[in-house]
Amino acid sequence: MRNQKSDGRKIMGRTAVVSAVFILAAMTTMSLSGCQNATKKETEVSAKSIRTEASTESVAVEQLSAEQTNKGQLGTKLSGTDDSRSMEADQQTQSMENDIQAQSEQSSVQSPQDNNENMGGDEKTEKKEPPEGWELTLASEDWGLSFGEPGTQPRGNASAQDLAWYDAYYVGADSEKVIYLTFDCGYENGNTELILDALKKHDVKATFFVVGHFLETAPEMAKRMVAEGHAVGNHTYHHLDMPTISDEETFRKELNDVADLFQEITGAELSSYYRPPQGKCNADNLKMAYEQGYKTIFWSLAYVDWDQDKQPSHEEAFDKLTTRVHPGAVVLLHNTSSTNGEILDELLTKWEEMGYTFKSLSELTGE
Repeated sequence: MRNQKSDGRKIMGRTAVVSAVFILAAMTTMSLSGCQNATKKETEVSAKSIRTEASTESVAVEQLSAEQTNKGQLGTKLSGTDDSRSMEADQQTQSMENDIQAQSEQSSVQSPQDNNENMGGDEKTEKKEPPEGWELTLASEDWGLSFGEPGTQPRGNASAQDLAWYDAYYVGADSEKVIYLTFDCGYENGNTELILDALKKHDVKATFFVVGHFLETAPEMAKRMVAEGHAVGNHTYHHLDMPTISDEETFRKELNDVADLFQEITGAELSSYYRPPQGKCNADNLKMAYEQGYKTIFWSLAYVDWDQDKQPSHEEAFDKLTTRVHPGAVVLLHNTSSTNGEILDELLTKWEEMGYTFKSLSELTGE
């Protein structure tokens, strides 16, 4: 009996198991059928996610590689790379380091003002010494210009970058239409008042370079220049041929006498701008002016306007001064020119119509 009962229980157990298997199979079939579409969609989404992540990682690797390149880390070797790739990376790194060093040295020589850009207060006025062994070379002791296409900056006897080591300038930046207007005042013959009237009408501030004779004979003109906001610079007392002066004391006296007389007449200090008479100078003159705290100002645009017996016509003056004007132009005119007195109002209007604005030398020299 026990065996029969046991066999019965075994049979019933097997039957239950078989039934359970059939039930599970049916349920599984229904579940698979109902979820097939959802599973397929999830699989597609997962595949897309994997592809997206892989793409993102690829981009990240490329960005990291670029950042490493910019930082000069091309020499970093990845495991599994062969020797040729490692050598190529080392060569690229060395080349980049050499380029950076060359650019740094070039920037140091070309633009001493760059050393002061991030300084403030008294630090910005600190004079910078040129690189060891560097010497300024001028093509001639007579300042000269070589013009190219109309509207483009000319080349001077020395580059603007080299001149800047001695705080000397002849042209501004070529990135915007700006004119720095200057006048040389050797003597007074009735035209300065017309020039000042035109400047006042257009609200243009200029710089007047004066000699001792002008201050002695036209003190009221000097006072008016100051009252109307113009700068007055140093053109030496006797308008000498400055390259012939190698004695520092004599050179200093030529400048100091102008500054002293100007202050006596106007009560104001002379601006720290120096223009060599007739543009004649040498490297020693520039260095002496620099050591006395002056900024030497040449020019990038002028014309023959100083000879009272051969004054240019209206047409000639406009042709020179409008076709050769250029961005960053330091314009030199003479106060003795009757042509300048007659045309300046119209000339300023023309330059303004051409899109030019006017700035002071302080903006050129970064004061």
